[in-house]
Amino acid sequence: MNSNHNGRPSILKVEDLVTRFKTPEGIVYAVNGVSFELKEGETLGVVGESGCGKSVTVLSVLQLIPRPPGQIVGGKALFHDADLLKMNPDEIRHVRGAQIGMIFQDPMTSLNPVINIGNQVAEPLILHLGLSKKEAEKRVIDLLSLVGIPEPKKRLGQFPHQFSGGMRQRVMIAMALACNPQILIADEPTTALDVTIQAQIVELVKKLRIELGMAVIWITHDLGIIAGLAQRVIVMYAGYIVEEAGVKELYANPNHPYTLGLLHSLPRMDASGPQRLTDIPGLPPMLLRQPVACPFSVRCPYVFDRCKENPPLMEVGEGHRSACWWDVMKGGPRHA
Repeated sequence: MNSNHNGRPSILKVEDLVTRFKTPEGIVYAVNGVSFELKEGETLGVVGESGCGKSVTVLSVLQLIPRPPGQIVGGKALFHDADLLKMNPDEIRHVRGAQIGMIFQDPMTSLNPVINIGNQVAEPLILHLGLSKKEAEKRVIDLLSLVGIPEPKKRLGQFPHQFSGGMRQRVMIAMALACNPQILIADEPTTALDVTIQAQIVELVKKLRIELGMAVIWITHDLGIIAGLAQRVIVMYAGYIVEEAGVKELYANPNHPYTLGLLHSLPRMDASGPQRLTDIPGLPPMLLRQPVACPFSVRCPYVFDRCKENPPLMEVGEGHRSACWWDVMKGGPRHA
C-alpha cells in the first residue's frame, strides 16, 4: 500500500480514469484521465460546477454509471490494491455498501417509498453482515441514534414521507454507515436542504469520521462547505482535475483561474467592508470533443497564446498542483 507526505497510507488510488458516454449528439468526454489518492481517515473535497465530471468520477469508481450509454474506457481504481474497475458484479456489490458507503443527493429518490425505514436500514446488515432480523433491528436503532434521529425505536415502522428532508438525509447516512465502511462517499448530500440543516449534516459527518475513523470523499459545487470539512481538495473542470491542494493552502493561495473564480463567488466572513461577489462568465463546455486547448481558456481572464495547449497538473508548491500555464500568484507565464 502506498504512503504519502502525510505519512498515512492510501486506501483508494485512482489512476488515469477515463469515462465516456454515447449520446445521440455524439460522444461525451465526461472524465478525461483523472488521478487522485484518498488517505486513511482523511476527508477529500471534490469541487466544481454541475457537469464538470465530479459525480461521474466516483460513480465510475464504484461501477455505478449506466452502461450503456456510459463506458469506462481506461484507468484503475485500487482499493487496498484490488482494482474496483476489474471486479465482477458480485465482487463490486460486496464492496459497495459493505466497505464503501454512499450518500446520494436526493434521499427521496434513494429511499424506497413503500418500505419502512427500519427494513431499509436493516437490508445491508442482513445482506452483507449476515445478521438475523432481531440483531439487525437492534443495530438499526443504534445507527439511527448515532445519526441524531430522536426516539429511533418508534421510527422503525415509519415510511420516508413521514420524515423531513434533513431526517431523510440522516437515514441515508445511517444506511451508508450500517456496515462500518472504510470510505464514505457523499455526493452533494446537502444540496436540497436549507442552510441550517446543511450545517448540521456537515457537522454530523465530521463527528462520525473522527469517531469511526473512516475516510470521506465529499462532492460539492460549494467551496464554502469544504472549508471546515476537508483536509484536501481537488477542483474539477471539464472532466479534468485542474487544481489539487491542502484545504488551507487552496484558500490562501488559489492557483488556477477557475479556483479563483469559485472563491470570488463566495461571501467572505473576514471581509471588513462591503464585498462584491463576482461570477464566472460563460458556461462549462459541452464536452462533445476532447479539449485540445485548456478547457477553461474561453472563460479565463488570464488567457494567452500557450493556452492553445492543454496544460498538465504541475507542482506549484508542496502538495499543491495546478493545470495552468499562467502563474496567477506571480502575474506571468509559468514555464513547464
